[in-house]
Amino acid sequence: MRRPSAGGLTPVAHRIIRLNYGFQLLFNLLWWMPVFYAYQKEAGLSDGQIFGIQSIYYVAFCLCEIPTGLIADRIGARNCLRAGAVVMTAANLAPVINASYTGFLLHFLAIALGRSLTSGAASAYLYDGLRAEKCDEHYLRAEGTARALGLAAKVVCWPLVGPLMAVAHTAPYVLSAASAAGSLACAVALPRLAEADGAGAAGRAGAGRAGGAFLRDAGAALRCVASSRWLALVMVQGVAVFTLSRICQVNLFQPILLDHGIGEASSGGVLAAMTVAEAVGSARPQWLSRRLPPVAWVSILSLALAGTLAAMAIGGPWTVVALLCVFALATGFVYPVQRKLVNDAVPANAPRATLLSVESIVDRAVCALAAIAVGVYISAGRLNALLLHSALATAVLLGGVQLLLRAGVVRQNHPDAGMPAADGTARDARTPLSEAGGR
Repeated sequence: MRRPSAGGLTPVAHRIIRLNYGFQLLFNLLWWMPVFYAYQKEAGLSDGQIFGIQSIYYVAFCLCEIPTGLIADRIGARNCLRAGAVVMTAANLAPVINASYTGFLLHFLAIALGRSLTSGAASAYLYDGLRAEKCDEHYLRAEGTARALGLAAKVVCWPLVGPLMAVAHTAPYVLSAASAAGSLACAVALPRLAEADGAGAAGRAGAGRAGGAFLRDAGAALRCVASSRWLALVMVQGVAVFTLSRICQVNLFQPILLDHGIGEASSGGVLAAMTVAEAVGSARPQWLSRRLPPVAWVSILSLALAGTLAAMAIGGPWTVVALLCVFALATGFVYPVQRKLVNDAVPANAPRATLLSVESIVDRAVCALAAIAVGVYISAGRLNALLLHSALATAVLLGGVQLLLRAGVVRQNHPDAGMPAADGTARDARTPLSEAGGR
C-alpha cells in the first residue's frame, strides 16, 4: 500500500514531480534566446529571412503536433519525452555545424519537432502520473512551480550569455544542447506509469495496428472536441493567452525596446526582470481568488495582457519596461491555470496527449499568422498600430467566450466524464466552475 510522504505525496508522486521539474527546466533552457536575432544578423541573414524562418517554425509546429500527439498516446508519454529531448539536443547543435540560412532553418524545424513531441506529452505525463497516485490535487502547484523554476534558471543563465560568447561565439547553442541532454537524463529516470504507459496504450491498440491505430486515436480526439463544447471553448480561450505571450515576449520584445530608445545593451536586464515577474506568477497561481472560477481568471488575465500591449503604444521608455514586467507577471499567473482547465476538460479514457496537441496546433496556427502580420506591420513602421489592433482582437475574442458562457450555450463538463458513446451521448456529471483548477 502506498503511503503518503511529506506534503501528502506518495514517494512515486514526489519522484514524478521532482524529475518533471528537472526536465522542464533543462529542456526549455535555451541559452541562445536573448541573442538569436543578433546572432542570425551577424551570420548574414536579412530581416525577411529571420522572420520568415519564424513563420515556417510555427507552421512546422502545427504539422508536427497531431502525429506527435498520436505517438505519445501510442508509445507512452514518457517515451515521447525521451525522443523529444534527443531531437532538441541535435537541434541546438545545428547552428554550430552550419551557421547559415539552411542551418538556422534546420535548427528551428528540429526545434518544432522536439517541442511538439513534448508539448502535450509532458503535461499529460504529469497529470496522469499524479492522478494514478491519487495526488492530482498537487497538479496545479507542480505545473506552476516547474515553469517558475525554468524561468528562474533563465534569469541566472541569460546574463552570462554575453561574456560566454566573448570566449566562444557558439557557446549559447552548445550550452543549449548540453541542457537538452540533461533533460534526456531526467526523462530516462521518470518512472513508468502502468495505467498511462501500459494498460491505456495496450487497450487502444486492440482496435488496430500501425496506421489504423493512429487513425483511431486521431478520430477519437476529433470526436471528443466536436462533442464537448466546453473543451473546445477552453481551447479557443487559450489562443489569446499563448498568442499574446509568444508574440510579445519573442517576436516583439526587441522591436518594442528599440522603438522606445532602449538599446541592446539593456535588453538583457529588461528580459531578466520580465522573467522574474513571470516566475513569481507561475509559482503562485493559488494567489488568485477562489471567488472567481478559473475560466473567468483566464479571461481577465488575457484582457490584462491585451491592455498592457495597448498601453505600450502610448507609454514612455520606463513605462514600457514596467508594462512588460506586468505583462510577464500576468502570463505567469495564467499559464498553469489554463493548462489545468484544458486537462480537466479532457474526458476520461480520451487520448490526452493527442488532445493537448490539438490545442497546441490551434495556438501555433494563430501564431504563424500573427508572425506574418508582425512582419508586415513592422516593415511599414506601424508597431503602435499592431499593439492596439492585437489588444482589440483579444477583447473581441474573449467577449465572445464570456457571452457563450453567460448565455448557457456552453457548460462545464466534469473532468471524469467519459468519452462520448456511439450515439454521441456522454455521462452528465457537471461540477461548479469554481471546482475546476481551484483545488
